[in-house]
Amino acid sequence: MTRGAVILAGGRSTRFGDRDKATAPLGDQPLVRHVLERVAPVVDEVVVNCRAAQQARIEDAIGPWRSSVRFAIDPEEDRGPVMGIAVGLAATAADHCAVVACDMPFVDPLLLRYLFVAIGDADAILPRPDAWYVPTQAVYRREGVLEPMQAVAAAGDKRILAALEGTEMVTVDERVLDRLDAHASLQNINTQAELAAAADALGQ
Repeated sequence: MTRGAVILAGGRSTRFGDRDKATAPLGDQPLVRHVLERVAPVVDEVVVNCRAAQQARIEDAIGPWRSSVRFAIDPEEDRGPVMGIAVGLAATAADHCAVVACDMPFVDPLLLRYLFVAIGDADAILPRPDAWYVPTQAVYRREGVLEPMQAVAAAGDKRILAALEGTEMVTVDERVLDRLDAHASLQNINTQAELAAAADALGQ
C-alpha cells in the first residue's frame, strides 16, 4: 500500500484577514511548512493543493522541500475543500492519502500512522472528537473517494461529507484520541489571535 498526503492550502481564510494563511509565519516557519514537515515522514509523496496565484509563495515558504513536493492547482477558485481534495487525489497514484489542512500546524504523525492502519478496507477514516467530523485531517482510499469527490465538486457542493455519503466510512472517537493524546493534532488556526496563541504554545 502506497501512502500519500494532500495538504489543502487553497482556501481564502476570510476570518484570518488580508494575508494568505498558508504562508503566514508561525514562529520561525510558515504554517504550511509546519504541516509539511510533520506529514512528510509518514508518507511516500506529498501534494500541495492551492490556487495558481499561491504557488510561487508556497514554494518559497517550504524552502528545501519544494523539489520533493507536487502541486495540484485548483481549476476553479473558491470551490471549497471538496474541490481541493478531488484535485489533490487526482494528482497522486498513492493508494491511500492523508488529507490535512494547511492551518493544522500541530498535526501528529502518530495519529496519521494510526489512521493509515485503522482504515482497513474502508474508503475513509475521520476523527470525530465530538458531534463533528474532522474531514480535513483524515485518510482516504483514493479509489473509493476520488470519483465521489469529483462529482460533488462538479455539482458545486462544497461539503466533503456530501461526497462520503455513499462510501464506507469509519471514525476515530474521543476515547481513541485520548489514548493517542492526539486532540491537539486537530487544532486549526482561523484567526490572527489563534495564530498568536499557537506561537505561545510553541514557545516562539
